[in-house]
Amino acid sequence: MVLSRLGGRSRIAALAAVAALAIGPALVGCADDESPSSEVTPVVPPVPTSPTGTATDQPADPDAAKAEITKNWTAFFDPRTPTDEKVKLLENGERMRAVLGAFEGDKNAAMTSAKVKGIAFTSPNDADVTYDLLVGGNPALPDSKGTSVHQGDVWKVSQKTLCGLVQLSGATVPGC
Repeated sequence: MVLSRLGGRSRIAALAAVAALAIGPALVGCADDESPSSEVTPVVPPVPTSPTGTATDQPADPDAAKAEITKNWTAFFDPRTPTDEKVKLLENGERMRAVLGAFEGDKNAAMTSAKVKGIAFTSPNDADVTYDLLVGGNPALPDSKGTSVHQGDVWKVSQKTLCGLVQLSGATVPGC
């Protein structure tokens, strides 16, 4: 995600959106059951892959998978989607429930959404997703990169993607 390309207002809107994704969770102080709260796991951006994968790099029905990824990403980043539904759309969602709940009622988070622009499968259960992070319907972080994972028979927004957005704000959130 490139913030340097953004001009004045767009840059401020993008930073406000990212801050909305980070401030609430930082205040909640949720813990990851699998690692001590003092341990911080660095977020590594996804490695770009070729948009033309082989048949073995794709799920059995790539068109259906792309449709589900688009639908689920749109719902996950929709501020009107209830936390209980977002938990189902996020990898390890139950562990991240407190983080997701912190976004409820946040004015900046209520203006943030996403538009999926491209999907490239890296395996039958993983995909790179290119999307625009929108604030008030306008691209604030265009051509952002994230990942989707097939977990529990559902294509979900990866925990790494959410944590990467939180990390942009400079906040440290347990579980990320």
